[in-house]
Amino acid sequence: MHENYMKLALKLAEKGRGKVSPNPMVGAVIVKENKVIGKGYHKGYGEAHAEVKAFENSTEDIKGADLYVTLEPCSHYGKTPPCVDKIIHRKIKRVFIGCLDPNPLVSGKGVKKLIDSGIEVTTGILEKECRELNEVFMKYIVEKKPFVIMKTAMSLDGKIATKTGDSKWITGLRSRKNVHRLRNEVSGIMVGINTVIADNPELTCRIENGNNPIRIIVDSKLRIPIDSKVLDNQNLAKTIVATTGQADMTKKVEIEKKGVKVLTIKSLEGKVDLQKLMSKLAEENIDSILLEGGATLNFSALEQQIVDKVQVYIAPKIIGGEKSKTSVGGSGIEDLRKAFQLHRISYKTIDEDILIEGYIRW
Repeated sequence: MHENYMKLALKLAEKGRGKVSPNPMVGAVIVKENKVIGKGYHKGYGEAHAEVKAFENSTEDIKGADLYVTLEPCSHYGKTPPCVDKIIHRKIKRVFIGCLDPNPLVSGKGVKKLIDSGIEVTTGILEKECRELNEVFMKYIVEKKPFVIMKTAMSLDGKIATKTGDSKWITGLRSRKNVHRLRNEVSGIMVGINTVIADNPELTCRIENGNNPIRIIVDSKLRIPIDSKVLDNQNLAKTIVATTGQADMTKKVEIEKKGVKVLTIKSLEGKVDLQKLMSKLAEENIDSILLEGGATLNFSALEQQIVDKVQVYIAPKIIGGEKSKTSVGGSGIEDLRKAFQLHRISYKTIDEDILIEGYIRW
């Protein structure tokens, strides 16, 4: 019974996907005498939390009721007052929690305050599912770095383009729409300078009423053409260019005049130090990044261990060619025992394409 109510809370929480960043997605359900009398979820950053929305939507007096919530209720002042205080004030009898707040400075404090007020608390209801729901928040709040998803599309023989560079389109329409839905959910999209020079992409979300992620261009020597699409339309989508001390400062000023933020990051073997870049991007409230880089940036991202999750779209096509690009380039590994390993792997078909997802085992 408890799991059924928590499943409902999880479904509610999902409605906030792509709208609450950098806050977590949270759902809440109020139950009294085995009947759901209130439901709520966190709708957007700065708006009322799930517990408060459930209170507002309740159809009966909630005194003595049970509350099911996917994440430990907050016990501190932020954009809104502490939810714990409201739970105590409304005289909820029992609280069932999916998972504790991941922030070590806060974790358990909400539970303690509830227990100290005489409320019965049970934690760990569908904990795995509740943690996976907020995998972005879990990393961002603890490590102060964004959650990075490396996405690539390839043929059956691992090619991302033909020997002439033609890559439109390897995968089908539904797969591409799926990627745009993901762009809508993350707060940043990152590519390397080679992708910008070769394709001149806009890197926007092309779904109705979608959110455009912040465009992040990794460009160690500031080679980006001044007329690139990503440097225009800053009212439509913001852009950050990450460079190093090797950059031409005159060009840096020229780019900044377009309203683009240029971050000068310490170099690592002549390239942007991606770990340091992640810390800087977190300071910009970027909690999640879709990495749609080419072969060079993909290998650097793996080599510097910034990738959390991998999405690979495989199309039923064979391209061939020794000079045809693969999804991961760079110097590569020399010892198979040092290959980047995936775990928690899942797959599904999208029309004729196959989508494989997994997490890097660091």
